[in-house]
Amino acid sequence: MKFNKLNILKIFLYLVAVHSFLVGVNLIVFPTDWMQLFGFGTITENFFKVQGGVFHIVMAVAYVLAGWRPIEYKILIVFSIAAKFLATAFLFSYFLIINPAWMILISGFGDFSMAMILLYLYKTTKELQTHG
Repeated sequence: MKFNKLNILKIFLYLVAVHSFLVGVNLIVFPTDWMQLFGFGTITENFFKVQGGVFHIVMAVAYVLAGWRPIEYKILIVFSIAAKFLATAFLFSYFLIINPAWMILISGFGDFSMAMILLYLYKTTKELQTHG
């Protein structure tokens, strides 16, 4: 595999998918009392934690599909960029308004970084600019 921008974009989308999948699995399997280690208060109900985990796994599928066929599924790259920017806005807002947990802030910076890298790779990948 040669390292042109398209292949770098594919690899990066797969890495984003792995990240999302691992976050999802951890949200599902971590005991609720462990959430305090990440700056959250006491959580007594598992439903929303598990729902968030499943959501991350669903997003991982979208990132894999975008990386698998980026030219044919270019819209999934745009969706991935939008998802990361929306996650950034949500996380920073939640941190500032609701709960200043350190993990929320770190997650916001992580999603912002992923969004910016995806946007850069999307905008500078010639194959994506020449196909539809």
